[in-house]
Amino acid sequence: MKLTLRLTTYSKLVILIIGICSLFLLLFLSLYLYTVQQERGVYRDNSSQYKTEVNRLFDFNSKTQIVTINDLTYWDALVKFTKSRDTIWYKNYIANEFPTYEVDYVAVYDLNKKLIVKTAKPNFKTKDFISIQAMKHLYRNRYSRFYMHIPEGVIEVFGGTIHTSNDPKKTKTKPSGYFFMARLLDDKFFRNLEEITSSKIQLFNKVEMDTNSNKKVTSIINLRDTDANIVAKLFFERPSNLNFERTKELLLIVVITTFISLISVFYYSRKWVYRPLRLITTILETDQEIAISHLKREPGEFGYIGNLFDDHRKNRFQLKKAKEKAEESDKLKSTFLANLSHEIRTPMNAILGFSDLLMDEKLTDESKRKYLQIINSSGKSLVSIIEDLIEMSKIDAKQIAPKVIGLNIDKCLKELFNTLRVTIPEEKEIQFYLLKSNCRLYNTILTDEIKLKQVIVNLLTNAIKFTDKGHIAFGYTISPDYKFLEFRVEDTGIGISEKDLEVIFNRFRKVDNDYSISMSGLGLGLSISKAYVEMLGGEISVESIYGKGSVFKFTIPLLYDEIKSNEYNDDFQIVPNDSEGKNILVAEDDNINYLLLKTILEKKNHRVIRAKNGQEAIDLYQSNTDIDLIFMDIKMPVLDGYEAFEIIKAKDPECIVIAQTAHSSSEVKESIMNAGFSGFITKPLDKDKIYEIINNVFQNDTIC
Repeated sequence: MKLTLRLTTYSKLVILIIGICSLFLLLFLSLYLYTVQQERGVYRDNSSQYKTEVNRLFDFNSKTQIVTINDLTYWDALVKFTKSRDTIWYKNYIANEFPTYEVDYVAVYDLNKKLIVKTAKPNFKTKDFISIQAMKHLYRNRYSRFYMHIPEGVIEVFGGTIHTSNDPKKTKTKPSGYFFMARLLDDKFFRNLEEITSSKIQLFNKVEMDTNSNKKVTSIINLRDTDANIVAKLFFERPSNLNFERTKELLLIVVITTFISLISVFYYSRKWVYRPLRLITTILETDQEIAISHLKREPGEFGYIGNLFDDHRKNRFQLKKAKEKAEESDKLKSTFLANLSHEIRTPMNAILGFSDLLMDEKLTDESKRKYLQIINSSGKSLVSIIEDLIEMSKIDAKQIAPKVIGLNIDKCLKELFNTLRVTIPEEKEIQFYLLKSNCRLYNTILTDEIKLKQVIVNLLTNAIKFTDKGHIAFGYTISPDYKFLEFRVEDTGIGISEKDLEVIFNRFRKVDNDYSISMSGLGLGLSISKAYVEMLGGEISVESIYGKGSVFKFTIPLLYDEIKSNEYNDDFQIVPNDSEGKNILVAEDDNINYLLLKTILEKKNHRVIRAKNGQEAIDLYQSNTDIDLIFMDIKMPVLDGYEAFEIIKAKDPECIVIAQTAHSSSEVKESIMNAGFSGFITKPLDKDKIYEIINNVFQNDTIC
């Protein structure tokens, strides 16, 4: 009594639950032992029944052969055959009916135990294998069924003595001969036997075998010869389909549940109060995430406290992540600005430096040409940098959308090939060629021609830049399911290291090595290419081995143009007439741009009139009826180029107007052409392109 008083409520509860669990465990153990005993008894009965069933079905499997041999062996004609040995009769009445016997071998012997005739299937090669002892046994018993080994395997033999038809029981007359039938215990035999017994059957040549199993019922049939010796054994097995395993599993589950319940008593007594307080202490001391996670799963106010800790931790994590992101952005911004400053200063340094050198009156003409070429090249590099920055900013602002049109891919690639091969420096030992497609496209496809060309040009330009010798090739193939076109640009250049492959398509990222440092660029070309390819609905990837070369691949969807296109002959070329001496109105508000364009036009003996804004361009065109062509700047004061163009075109639809703009994006170009301009040129101005577009608009006399 005193001991009970000294125990705490918690201790009393634990003792009570332990006692109840112990009683349950004893009950479950008793049930388990009873189930095991019942299972063994049922299994014995099931096995006995199965053995009886198997023996009956095994005999039934030979019923056809037994009936056949009984019918044939009390036959007057067969008795007569044993004496006459008429092979024609045998062939007509025995051999021709052989397939219906469902055996592999039949034979007839005389009373002297000599073989008269036999018939066998092609796979049954053994001859005259019936022993004299078997015939003696058959003579005494009139019928026999036994088993024996031959080279082809184990066979089942049926034998019967031959009697006249008036002695069906074979008790009145002496035998006239012996008739034997045999069949191989082959795969067909076992398949048929397995089907009718619903069992798995194995043939054992050894006398001893292990047949113990508590999952299946088994039976063994001994195959004996005429001396009752065991030739082989047939082992039958079939699932016992007893449900005691489920019962034992349920009892085991109940026992395990009881143990878990017992353990839960100790676990939850500490969890509900002691453990949550310990978790709170751990969180305050170490700020462990796993401790917060455990506390959140606690019921009641402890779970709420855990959520508060978790929110506090997430806020601190977000602040830390935002700080790291800001630092990374600041670092990337600093790197970008440093690269931008370097890339812009490099061409500007060349432009300013060589422009200053050109002021030296003592320079030779050769030096002047060389310096001018450097200034021209640096200017183009500067424009390329600016265009890349503008294009990437438009991609980020999602101001670019694909303009899908019908495109002849083969013609497009041929044009790119002819355009780019002349840009390869002569000092580079490069073989430049087109890859042959695996299948020809006989119709145009739908895609954005400008963006597709830009991706290919970017990849080929990089390949030319980083390849000194070897080959550069590009082309396309059609996917096996005809859903995609895969383009391929391969080179034997310096290649890309494995670590750089991970960031090659990231913006402002360049491969850092001695070779690439000497090359200009912000590292935006591949980023723009990736954005364009994804915009077209494809993917881009690269494979490279450093020092051996690279292979860039990208895909676009294969969508055929349902509108039949009028393709012109590639060999047809328009021969320009090199137009000169035209009256040209230049609408340009910038003095330097006007002076440059005026100088370029006057080199071809064109007469130039200037308008400083859109309204002045309209007035000058109306007052000068001999103006042949207008160069219209898009961005001007008073009236812009679009507005001035609309007014002029409304009064003179035949007027030829060429737009000039500082924007080189495909969207601006498309907007200009949709407005109805005869053509366009972009700044900085290229004199060759200006001459070419003038020739193109004047080469058809009906335009003027």
